[in-house]
Amino acid sequence: MSVPISIVPAPRDLVAEEGQWVSSDPDAEAVRTVVDNLGETEYRIDVTPDGARLSAGSNEALRYAEQTYRQLLDSASPVEGGLAVPAVRIEDAPQFGWRGMMLDVARHFMPKEFVLRVIDVLALHRLNVLHLHLTDDQGWRVQIEAYPKLTEVGAWRPETMIGKMSHGQTDFEYDGTRHGGFYTKDDLREIVAYAADRGITVVPEIDLPGHMQAAIAAYPELGNNPDTQLGVRQIWGISEDVLNVSDETIDFVRTVLREVLEIFPGPYIHLGGDECPANQWRESLAAKTRQDDLELTDAGQLQGWFTAQVASVLAENGRRLVGWDEMVETDCPKDAVIMAWRGPDRGEIAAKAGHDVVMAPSQSVYFDYYQGDPETEPLAIGNFTPLEKVYDFEVIPAGLTAEEEARIIGTQCQVWTEYMEGPEQVGYMLLPRLSAFAERAWGSPRTSYEDFLTRLRPHLARIEALGLNYRPLD
Repeated sequence: MSVPISIVPAPRDLVAEEGQWVSSDPDAEAVRTVVDNLGETEYRIDVTPDGARLSAGSNEALRYAEQTYRQLLDSASPVEGGLAVPAVRIEDAPQFGWRGMMLDVARHFMPKEFVLRVIDVLALHRLNVLHLHLTDDQGWRVQIEAYPKLTEVGAWRPETMIGKMSHGQTDFEYDGTRHGGFYTKDDLREIVAYAADRGITVVPEIDLPGHMQAAIAAYPELGNNPDTQLGVRQIWGISEDVLNVSDETIDFVRTVLREVLEIFPGPYIHLGGDECPANQWRESLAAKTRQDDLELTDAGQLQGWFTAQVASVLAENGRRLVGWDEMVETDCPKDAVIMAWRGPDRGEIAAKAGHDVVMAPSQSVYFDYYQGDPETEPLAIGNFTPLEKVYDFEVIPAGLTAEEEARIIGTQCQVWTEYMEGPEQVGYMLLPRLSAFAERAWGSPRTSYEDFLTRLRPHLARIEALGLNYRPLD
């Protein structure tokens, strides 16, 4: 009996042909070639009664062909002489160049071994970017040799708040458990190499000049109140404690970035730029002096200046700045890639301003949102993003010209881990929503949601084989 073909994300064009190919080892016996008559990201799979051929326009595209072919082999049936592989013709290429996932390892540290499993599941879905959110108010997770206290102090908090944080809440309950951890440079080099072997680029994020309380706890002179010893933040939300705008702090960031660049060879470095309150700059005499010297009309404008000062290190090393969509409002470098997280309209604004854009709208692709009834689901930050809503996500916002649409270079889903203590919780929130996201990121043909579920059900066994947890289908 033939087994239905289940490939996730679905290829652009799949045609079932008459017949089948019988082979004792269809994986080893398939012919693989890089050819000149296909585009760099294009591949073809042709299975006939005479054999299987995987053709691709580059080694990168051949890697995509391999992933698709492996899933196709799940439909092979045991017969005398080996396995019968269904005859098919597949023609495929991704719609978007940036197909990513962000993993927040700052709020809750995730073991290196789990990060490697995440890379496996990205490769399974033909995704090609892992964005690691390495620093925040609640923890600093990357070893920096020039500043050892960043991990000696900044990687650890004495305890963590319990339960869900409400707006305006001032009284908190804590778990009494020390939490933390960090990645050594060798850990990160291993992650980068493992990802590269699977065609995945790792994009590190050093979030600044806000979301920096862990760094300021390690080095109080970086803050606007250097005589006050802060701790690593134990609650969620946005800290008022941001970096000061002194020359010494700019030198600190530049030194950190130079070490980060040595670990991560990819073309992109993410510098955050989101949720940076300017209240301390308004109260700081030193910041006021800097603002006057620069002839700025508001303290908030210091953020754009600060980012430009530290981002020069990236330009010197041939790297490209990535930032959250608030950066568009801070006179950021014109070649910055903008991640539109606050809504599709932010992607439209960034594209019209001439930026390359990665669509990451919280309404559709934030996987810290509930998937079902909050009464029965694990604690989440709020809102509701079930699997079907992810499947229905439209990557390109409405209202763009063809030229502006070309600036939408891709899309990315986010896993913020305030309410995810470890791999089990992350797996449950990530999967199988990642499978639905991958269809939109790849540009799979839109079918009914029921058709997607028909392909998804057998696909869950592949996720299980990688050792990852997932939310069962209702």
